[in-house]
Amino acid sequence: MIAAKQAQTTARAVRAEGVAPVARPSSLRPVMGASAAPRAASSAAARRAGLPARGRVIRQAELVHSGSMDFPEDSDAPVVVVTGASRGIGKAIVQKMASKGCRVVINFISSQSEQARATCEECIAMGGDAIAVQADVSRRDEIDALFDIVMKKYGRVDVLVNNAGITRDTLMMRMKPEQWDAVINVNLSGVFYCSQAAAKIMMKQKRGRIINMASVVGVVGNAGQANYAAAKGGVIALTKTIAREYASRNITANAVAPGFIASDMTAAIDKKYEEQILKGIPLARYGSPEEVAGLVSFLALNKAALYITGQCYNIDGGMVM
Repeated sequence: MIAAKQAQTTARAVRAEGVAPVARPSSLRPVMGASAAPRAASSAAARRAGLPARGRVIRQAELVHSGSMDFPEDSDAPVVVVTGASRGIGKAIVQKMASKGCRVVINFISSQSEQARATCEECIAMGGDAIAVQADVSRRDEIDALFDIVMKKYGRVDVLVNNAGITRDTLMMRMKPEQWDAVINVNLSGVFYCSQAAAKIMMKQKRGRIINMASVVGVVGNAGQANYAAAKGGVIALTKTIAREYASRNITANAVAPGFIASDMTAAIDKKYEEQILKGIPLARYGSPEEVAGLVSFLALNKAALYITGQCYNIDGGMVM
């Protein structure tokens, strides 16, 4: 029993940014602001922008162009869609993109509306143009609504980062069908359907980059995470398939596989057990969300990444070699 608990603690820590429970809101309605006046103004702005009622847009700002973008020179500031972006690694990614002048779309689920609002405000303060849109990536109708909003607002999608993820950890012999299905639906099917929707747009543009968040668990497996390991292993294989299918359309696809990334959960790990974890990491420390965001930013925006596709990059302090 102790070993099982330790395995589950390890599993949660490996991908701590994706542990929020999946919420299925009965409807997608505008987020309420701090006062009636801002709410009315926001609703009016949304109507003027032609955004559908199904979408949930927290904040819009004027586009800020940047001359420092490492992106094709004939492009406006790239439009970057990041799923599961209200906290953790997803938040670090949108902040990194916003700091480079991108137009960022912060996807979130209903239970994270306040976090998404704060992240959106921070991205705007960094000089980016940001909106936050609620959508559950396990539901195809909400994925369609998400990209409908993005296209009505910006008219293009340059980068998709599939970051949304959840865990339902338990040993395989105890795993219930609903635990398996929940993780597969978000972590694998969600990546497929978001990529499918984005690729249709990118094909018309003849350009695009897709970055999928995998995990070292998808490479080596992990006790207590059969569902999560299967989903992340599937993400890696899916990424390679996307790369092969869309290379002729100038669309690249790559995966990023984090190891232990610092979070509230890693901070709660027992010190004695943490020593064992760190012994298995050659760099002897946890990674940071910002380090993962830096790698994603390179793959998404840098010209040097134009010739990189179908790859999975471990960012794990040397855990997997």
